[in-house]
Amino acid sequence: MDFDQLTLTKAADGLRAGKVTSTTLTREALARAKANADLNAFVTLDEAGALTAAAAFDAKGDRSKLLGGVPVVIKDNIEVAGLPCSAGTPALKDYIPRADAPVAARLRAAGAIIIGKTSMHELAFGISGYNTAFRTGTEFGVRNAYDRALIAGGSSSGTGAAIGARIVAGGLGTDTGGSVRVPAALNGCASLRPTVGRYPQAGIAPISHTRDTAGPMAATIADVELLDRVIAGGDEIAPADLKQVRIGIASSMLTNLDADTEVAFRAAIAKMMAQRITIVEIEMPRLAELNGQVGFPVALYEAYDDMIAYLDHTGTGLSIEALAKDISSLDVKGTYDSLVIPRKLPGPDNTLIDAKPIYDAAIKIARPALQTLYGDTFSGNRLDAIAFPTTPRVAIASNPDSSSPENFGLFIQNTDPGSNAGIPGIQIPVALGGTSQLPIGLELDGPAGSDRHLLAIGMALEIIFGRLPPPHRS
Repeated sequence: MDFDQLTLTKAADGLRAGKVTSTTLTREALARAKANADLNAFVTLDEAGALTAAAAFDAKGDRSKLLGGVPVVIKDNIEVAGLPCSAGTPALKDYIPRADAPVAARLRAAGAIIIGKTSMHELAFGISGYNTAFRTGTEFGVRNAYDRALIAGGSSSGTGAAIGARIVAGGLGTDTGGSVRVPAALNGCASLRPTVGRYPQAGIAPISHTRDTAGPMAATIADVELLDRVIAGGDEIAPADLKQVRIGIASSMLTNLDADTEVAFRAAIAKMMAQRITIVEIEMPRLAELNGQVGFPVALYEAYDDMIAYLDHTGTGLSIEALAKDISSLDVKGTYDSLVIPRKLPGPDNTLIDAKPIYDAAIKIARPALQTLYGDTFSGNRLDAIAFPTTPRVAIASNPDSSSPENFGLFIQNTDPGSNAGIPGIQIPVALGGTSQLPIGLELDGPAGSDRHLLAIGMALEIIFGRLPPPHRS
């Protein structure tokens, strides 16, 4: 079995047919995790627990289970019974949940072997994965699978890096404004941000109940479909007939692109047109304006109450002030101390203003208007999806500056609007940059509830695009 080409689907098929054991797959995943300690992909590696579970599966496991014996990883803000759940922050490093979050429980019930908890941007508040609280390598920050000097993206940084580095073929992240799609794009893997409410959110350290969702990340869209089926139910789906698909492109989502990303995106669209997909140029007036009125006001305001409720759930006795006092990463510390705790938002001329009225307007006026804009765009143009580069640039250098507000805004430029509207989006790897040789992703956002149709389109497209080559290691 070629582990660099392994997918969840191939692993599950091999286990079902008796061609490979869970112990073999799990030992290989653990060995690769340890050999790639410089990625900083893991906070906790559960070697003993994973090998015990794998041996139990090999002895008398149910081979009919969808993920029977397959190793996976879980982001460290999603609770897994018996393993620490730090949410990437020091105050929670010793919190050990007694039960799985429902999304993790469904993977385990399907037979998955959880090999560990993956590192993340601290408290999920960032796109770089540059976290100074935890590391297994010499440098801080989760590192890119294709170049250790660069960011892995965030906030589901470790899951993206682990899949991109071919440690495992799939796992779970969470997404508020781009957090399963940005690291998937930068590490050459696939992901789904589901329609908000499609997956249960219990047992997950939050930012915003309006915007948060868990999301599957994997080697391929077909694997993402498998994970989605495990979590949300439903029958297996087939790739879509691309000749029946209409996709819109908005010029406003093609700004700030680096040369590699622009070339790769246009080549991907050309390949789609060659498959007789209908491509429609669309306009989305006020998209950036409405998104700006929703994004940070909702996340920063809801973070306070939602975290207090989560801390109460943990039974740790931690207050939000105690949590904030121990935040390690400077960017997240600044956000919590100046905005989340005092419940403020940036105002004109470097002032801070009361967040409540702006939040109320976001929820009552701007978010419904944003959802209407998307709904009208999909229906008015008879679109199955809107396509755009997942991130406008390839991965940048990993250091404290990679977490700047400017970089934050840049990397969620295209992922954030759909998040705020609550609609689903899939990330598909399309190329390695011609100059950079770094992964580049294409995203498709669809109408609310169209998750399975989006996945069917993605499954057909990845047959056209092919899988990216694995990273070269010296």
